[in-house]
Amino acid sequence: MLLLLWEQLFLVSFVGCLADVESSRTRMRSAVSVREGQGVVLLCGTPPRAGELSFAWIFNEYPSFVQEDSRRFVSQETGHLYIAKVEPSDVGNYSCVVTSRASRSPVLGSPTPLVLRTDGVMGEYEPKIEVQFPETLAAAKGSTVKLECFALGNPVPQINWRRTDGLPFPSKIKLRKSNGMIEIPNFQQEDAGLYECITENSRGKNIARGRLTYYAKPHWVQPIQDVEVAVEDTLSWDCRASGKPKPSYRWLKNGEQLAIEGRIQIENGALTISNLNLTDSGRYQCIAENKHGVISSSAELRVVASAPDFSKSPMKKLIQVQIGSTVDFECKPKAFPKAKCSWKKGGEQLQENARISLLKDGGLRVANVTKGDAGTYTCLATNQFGAARGSTSLVVTEPTRITLAPSNLDVTVGESVVLPCQVQHDPLLDISFTWYFNGSLTDFQRDASHFEKSASGDLMIRNIQLKHSGKYVCMVKTEVDSVASAADLIVRGSPGPPEHVRVDEITDTTAQISWQEGTDNHSPVTTYTIQARTPFSVGWQRATTVPDVIDGRTFTSTVVDLNPWVEYEFRVVATNKIGGGEPSLPSEKVRTEEAVPEIPPSEVSGGGGSRSELVITWDPVPEELQNGEGFGYVVAFRPSGTTTWIQTVVTSPDTPRYVFRNESILPFSPYEVKVGVYNNKGEGPFSAVATVFSAEEEPSTAPSGVSATSLSSSAIQVSWTAIPWKMSNGRLLGYEVRYWNKGQKEESSSRVKAAGNETSIKITGLRSNLDYYTAVRAYNSAGAGPFSATVNATTKKPPPSQPPGNVVWNVTDSRVVLSWEEVRAMDNESEVTGYKVLYRTSSQGGVEVLTTASTTAELWLQLQDDYLIEVRATTEGGDGSSSQQILIPRLASMDARGSGPSVLSIFSVSSFLATIFSLTLNSVLC
Repeated sequence: MLLLLWEQLFLVSFVGCLADVESSRTRMRSAVSVREGQGVVLLCGTPPRAGELSFAWIFNEYPSFVQEDSRRFVSQETGHLYIAKVEPSDVGNYSCVVTSRASRSPVLGSPTPLVLRTDGVMGEYEPKIEVQFPETLAAAKGSTVKLECFALGNPVPQINWRRTDGLPFPSKIKLRKSNGMIEIPNFQQEDAGLYECITENSRGKNIARGRLTYYAKPHWVQPIQDVEVAVEDTLSWDCRASGKPKPSYRWLKNGEQLAIEGRIQIENGALTISNLNLTDSGRYQCIAENKHGVISSSAELRVVASAPDFSKSPMKKLIQVQIGSTVDFECKPKAFPKAKCSWKKGGEQLQENARISLLKDGGLRVANVTKGDAGTYTCLATNQFGAARGSTSLVVTEPTRITLAPSNLDVTVGESVVLPCQVQHDPLLDISFTWYFNGSLTDFQRDASHFEKSASGDLMIRNIQLKHSGKYVCMVKTEVDSVASAADLIVRGSPGPPEHVRVDEITDTTAQISWQEGTDNHSPVTTYTIQARTPFSVGWQRATTVPDVIDGRTFTSTVVDLNPWVEYEFRVVATNKIGGGEPSLPSEKVRTEEAVPEIPPSEVSGGGGSRSELVITWDPVPEELQNGEGFGYVVAFRPSGTTTWIQTVVTSPDTPRYVFRNESILPFSPYEVKVGVYNNKGEGPFSAVATVFSAEEEPSTAPSGVSATSLSSSAIQVSWTAIPWKMSNGRLLGYEVRYWNKGQKEESSSRVKAAGNETSIKITGLRSNLDYYTAVRAYNSAGAGPFSATVNATTKKPPPSQPPGNVVWNVTDSRVVLSWEEVRAMDNESEVTGYKVLYRTSSQGGVEVLTTASTTAELWLQLQDDYLIEVRATTEGGDGSSSQQILIPRLASMDARGSGPSVLSIFSVSSFLATIFSLTLNSVLC
């Protein structure tokens, strides 16, 4: 038996602050005690003046809200919380939150504890529906209908919905909240009917039923509009509305019920007033109503009386027509009641005959017009209130004719053509030419690169393309007529791409390819070509096929000479007498079958390595030539002059070398070697036999006669005597020299190498006035021999940092005499042994050097150019700092003197002239 426990929850105001929520939760309600497996309903009272509300429940602490599922349901109709089957995890405090959708102000109920009883677990029972919809519910058209259904039960019931008439639910209907609610948006009459909610578990089922009925307030199908009607005419005003039930109608005039009499009749909402008079004018209102609503539509009726008047609808001043056509003259003056019309041509009254017709609307029609019909036509309109007249002039012209029409053409892509369109027309008329292509107007501005229209109407198409194939129409228009002529243009071009290329069969070296023909672009395909691509090829390559030439009526071919175990794509190119077309889309990628490898490695060689080693090298076989999985190499070798091969296997396809180590291998001994290939399908061929020497023996003796000589403050020269060496021991590659200074450890020494048979080397970049130690050893491909005994040398002191100063020069003709101050070395610098004078012309890069032991120098120069000169001190430790450059201008061939410095890097005309002026003045003063 189902035990339901109810607890009414009283609500307190929720101000929107979490602190207020917490304070309200202190007023705890009495606990609700249930058994595990039992169903329970927690009630949520509704505050006064609630309006439209939404409901939610808090579990224990805000903001932990109860999550609805097949076991828990919050009704938006009642606000109650329904738990179909209580579980231990449901134990806690529950608070109902009610929110007004208008004010969005939430109200929080006092918490109610839910606890489990300890006297046992509730047994299974059939569903009991606690939330269900009304037995009858009226729903408005276009509204959203929500029906709720939820049951308590153990096990938790499953909920399903259906219509009793068996019709399936349309896609707009949604089942929400674990099927606890059905939502029908935009409710229509076809949604009405009897709905069932079926709740079911293993203990049984229960069904709730309810009928949805449809209603619709009246809404207008045809409201009335303001109308103006002539006196004595009949008014018919149609007023129609739809609704369910069907609306009824009534009419008001100027706010009062409209009385029905002989002239005034109402039928199905339509108002009819015959033989109108001026008193019928007024404001009319049509009212449509049913039990669900009332709507109204109002409009003004104006009953008018006036004489004919052409001012608002004047007749045409001029009509132009061609001979043989039919012309209509309109005569529609504003008149109430309608005017009666009569016609004259000139002063002659017109009567109906075989060609002339007086129309019911007052107009005039003249058929099969001739030149004699030209003239002025006058309409006289009359009613009881007066008369009016209007006139139209008729001009009759000759018809327009096309004298040279465009003709059908057959052209090739890239050509240019002219489509003629010559006409004969009445000189009184203006003429215009319009061209249409496949039914669309030709835009000569947008398509100016291809289309051009001449002044005479002809169409020129330049560099014609396939897209220009189609029907061309020349349309010639005047004010009175139009004529047209059409021509078909066929453009022939190279074929379009073939379609649906596929591989039907694949072997290790062949592939069966098929395709479907594409567009031939008005020129039959003569041949097809198949192209192939692999991950290893450079783009697409023409494939070899059988047959070699594929004619245009063949749509399958065999590609041969493929590489085994390679992924291929294929495409097809069609050719006709115009040329080759665009290629097809590629086929799907396919891989050829495996086969025994056929290509051995190339460039088999070797040599080098360490003592007792035979190094064999080769160029690995490219992946596209490996022919299958499990590819590797078979390396075979034997000492020259023997017959038995030693073989080993190298399993990595990318490995380029193999090293055989054995103590019995003599240094630099010749071996015959060859490298073969294999894969999972079997062994392939070997390469040609090559001769490879085993590893050399590293040098065993150290160089003798090692000496070190200081060259400058930054360089020393190391020399030695070559070691004895036999060619049978291999090739001596050179000597290695290591060096270190007094403050360094031997292990951290620097090293330089001398190639081949050299027996000395210059070591540069050293520090000045410092002891350097050095040793030498020989080396070859097998390694290096022992080092020689260590020798040492001390680098020179550095040259003076002070440059020569107060450089003075004197020029007499081509003789230049220089002098400068003596440079004195400091204690930590090398003594000055002499000086270098470096000179060059400003236009040449080559520098000439003059050495001297004194502080003067004499130069003989050809002064056709400027000269740059600088002076340096020389020492055992190298050259000292240079003096600043001095400039001797080419105009100084006369007697002149001067002193440095003079900077040439920026030598402007003004500074140059100033220098010349100074030199000339000095010469005069001397």
